[in-house]
Amino acid sequence: MSENEQKGRILVVDDEEGMCQFLKTMLSREGYEVLTATSGPEALKVYKEDKFDLVIQDLKMPGMDGIQLLSAIKEVDEKQLVVIITAFSTWESAVEAMRLGAFDYIRKPFDNEAIRVLVARAIEVARLQRQALDTEEEIFAVGNLIGSSPQIQEIQRTIRRVAPTDTTVLIQGQSGTGKELVARALHFSSYRLRMPFITVSCGAFTESLLESELFGHIKGSFTGAITDKKGLFEVANKGTIFLDEVAEMSKKTQARFLRAIEEREFRPVGSAHSMKVDIRVVTATNKDLQAEVEAGNFREDLFYRLNVVPIYLPPLRERREDILLLAGHFLAKYAGVSGKEITSFSPLAMEVLVSYDWPGNVRELDNCIQRALTFSEGNEIEVADIAGGKRPGILEAVRAEWLKEGKPDHLASLVEKGVEGARFVPGAIPAEGVDLEKRLAEIERGYITCALRETNWNITAAAKRLGTSFRSLRYRIKKLGIKQE
Repeated sequence: MSENEQKGRILVVDDEEGMCQFLKTMLSREGYEVLTATSGPEALKVYKEDKFDLVIQDLKMPGMDGIQLLSAIKEVDEKQLVVIITAFSTWESAVEAMRLGAFDYIRKPFDNEAIRVLVARAIEVARLQRQALDTEEEIFAVGNLIGSSPQIQEIQRTIRRVAPTDTTVLIQGQSGTGKELVARALHFSSYRLRMPFITVSCGAFTESLLESELFGHIKGSFTGAITDKKGLFEVANKGTIFLDEVAEMSKKTQARFLRAIEEREFRPVGSAHSMKVDIRVVTATNKDLQAEVEAGNFREDLFYRLNVVPIYLPPLRERREDILLLAGHFLAKYAGVSGKEITSFSPLAMEVLVSYDWPGNVRELDNCIQRALTFSEGNEIEVADIAGGKRPGILEAVRAEWLKEGKPDHLASLVEKGVEGARFVPGAIPAEGVDLEKRLAEIERGYITCALRETNWNITAAAKRLGTSFRSLRYRIKKLGIKQE
């Protein structure tokens, strides 16, 4: 293998021949092997016939523009690193490119040294990314976002698209929807996966304590600072820092935070010297951050800096098709710990789980299944177990909704008498009946799909996770019509 191949292969795409030759000459002198193309279609043809560590492409090109080319490249390989060259007038398109998974951008006219540094960083990322491609961490991180709903599938695609980049991500959603899980998936699907993942809850600190927590302080900088302390920005160096409840930051801390993420540089409290860090920043909030900006509670410039790639996690009631999959996941997770051999829910219990609105979202469902296992005395989870041996708040809410919709009232006796010691009688199914085969097929399809995603469609590994044989799983995949995404 030649020295150039060892250092990296780059495809440069620009409709100006002079720009292509300039970049080829400069980067070839740095030891890279460089190919060029002067149009989107030509670049796509070259790209499909070869392999590259990095693509550097202009945004504004006739015919197939830069956004179209980037999308086409990501369809071939969503992990491909792409650097965008943009003029200031196409800034909105540059942001859109970052949302589509561009690694970084550089503005025209650019400094030659800036290009050299950016390319060297991208090539190193490509090398680390190749090492991480087959790790279990990535498969687990994305696959652990359980659900078959279109919303969850789109979030999984977004994570796979932007994780290899250093793009700042803002995760919004109600409490309990799994924002930290998404942040961890971004980290463990990136080339930084073996570096620190640091979580900070901004709402848990006062203004002065949050600044000290983030940026550190030196001895004597304030009352009680009896020793030097490292900030979490320094601890997270080379890794990812996740700031939850970011809307709770004071205006003063917001200003310091903005400078830190723009410059990747910060100054410990009380210090006269700045420190450089290399970190990925992911933030989350359960508030509408745009509304907070309009109300004057959050800096507009910081909002736009954080909102490069937005991810919205919908409440559980908006993706009810995921409820039984999640409930089954929690049941399998906690049954082993509790020592109980319970692997299913009664038909009416499943109806209750799907009908309830879950104001506490996934966190509330998790707690509910843990509690149900504690109270369960049979071979499956029943309605009484879901209520947890108390006056049944969940059942009252579901019953009220069923009565409003004119459904049969199968919860009346449990709600009126309380559920202490009460059991749901097997066979008391809704008057209109239950399609048991369809229900079982839905649950089976959900478990198999999750196992296949978690193992990157490795049927042997998926069969092991599901406790079945390769041949049996292959038969079920064919029978249920499950196709690889």
